[in-house]
Amino acid sequence: MKDLKSYIRTVPDFPKDGIAFRDVTTLFGNPAAFKHTVDALVAAFKNDRVQKVAGIEARGFILGGAVAHRLGAGFVPIRKEGKLPHQTVSETYTLEYGDATLEMHLDAFGAGDRILLIDDLIATGGTAEAALSLIERQGGDVVGCGFIVDLPGLGGSARVKAHCDHVVSLISFDD
Repeated sequence: MKDLKSYIRTVPDFPKDGIAFRDVTTLFGNPAAFKHTVDALVAAFKNDRVQKVAGIEARGFILGGAVAHRLGAGFVPIRKEGKLPHQTVSETYTLEYGDATLEMHLDAFGAGDRILLIDDLIATGGTAEAALSLIERQGGDVVGCGFIVDLPGLGGSARVKAHCDHVVSLISFDD
């Protein structure tokens, strides 16, 4: 297996000038790289007795669903506002270019359930922190947070570690 970085496409100036977007869809499209990624995340959390995997829309759904399946856990979608059909709890947070809101079903899990949060990338940490807040407000016990990519220069990992002791990122881009 080549370095996972080689499977990630960098798109310059997306979604705005000066941003180097790390596109994991190219990794997802390669069967060996995708399998290696899921295997690595499963190995990192296999002893945490995960009951539910929460995945953040949209790439966190792809990755989180595969990880949940392999861990024998349920899956909880954390979606953009207005996309879930039943009663929800929401969290609004600030992005670099505006505000956004995430939602989760009120009955997504029981109090004390052991939850693993999964997303493709951790940048500034705002989205992950909002998702963690939703989980914590509903009484979930966050046992881990897993990401493919960390952009440590943006400080998101430090923000997430304030909520989650077991944070795993498979690769890092320092630029």
